[in-house]
Amino acid sequence: MERHAGAAAPLPVRDGVAPSRVYLPDGSWPTLFDFLQERFPHVPPEILLARLAREDIVDQAGQPQRGDAPYESGRWLWYYREVPREAPVPFDLPVLFRDEYLVAVDKPHFLASTPGGRYLRETALVRLRHSLDMPWLTPLHRLDRETAGVLLFCAHPAYRGAYQSLFQSRQVHKEYEALAPWRPGIEFPTVRRSRLEQRPGHFTMHEVDGPPNSETRIELIRATDGIGRFRLMPHTGRKHQLRVHMSALGMPICHDGFYPVLQPYAEEDDFSKPLQLLARAIEFIDPVSGVRRRFESGRALEGGQTPHGV
Repeated sequence: MERHAGAAAPLPVRDGVAPSRVYLPDGSWPTLFDFLQERFPHVPPEILLARLAREDIVDQAGQPQRGDAPYESGRWLWYYREVPREAPVPFDLPVLFRDEYLVAVDKPHFLASTPGGRYLRETALVRLRHSLDMPWLTPLHRLDRETAGVLLFCAHPAYRGAYQSLFQSRQVHKEYEALAPWRPGIEFPTVRRSRLEQRPGHFTMHEVDGPPNSETRIELIRATDGIGRFRLMPHTGRKHQLRVHMSALGMPICHDGFYPVLQPYAEEDDFSKPLQLLARAIEFIDPVSGVRRRFESGRALEGGQTPHGV
């Protein structure tokens, strides 16, 4: 299955949700419905039948499909993904900047950047596509669902490559802020370099032996009652990089449920304990206008005021 929002899709973006597609491989399923049941085992059969009856599943030509039709391999079918009982995230998503090419927002904690897993409508991308009436809005980078702060989107498909090249060539300066236990034995500023890889069979990351593929500069802004306020400046953008590096230094970010030890999975978020990690600022030379851009979050972590000028 692939999520796809582009000119080739026979379905439009609907309420901010782009259509998804599924490929029909070679196989011996008697009917299309038999294939769909096996391909989507977590979707109740009555839900699949209802979507077919509503003509919500179509082929590349936009023709609605019938569940009792003979199975035909080698095709793509398009549909709208649905997430039942999606929990609302009760925080706003302020727009920091918007023009015809770029949108910068101040993402709250607990809001996913893009659809995936249990999250569809309660994501920054879908919210913005719907509220701004910008169906072709696309993300230029991502923040973990647990991380708040500045997040950028491309408003014009023709310029997405130009903006993404900035991230790929590391021409974007990112500043994060975090609260974590302070260790007096560490001299700041310090730079953490290590090799990060995904744990086998798991979604978390860990440091392993080998040439470094991640680097973070860590500065101590101040320390109060054993808790430090840190400025983190990643040179690379590995998954969970800041969380792993802080944990490896013996300073796990406050309210981190992944590092150093994965906490038991919770069915619901505890909105009173957000991860104390904030994408404070992002700065770059705009490849379209040539103007230096700097966007700063207006959010504050627990126990501190928003820095002057934000």
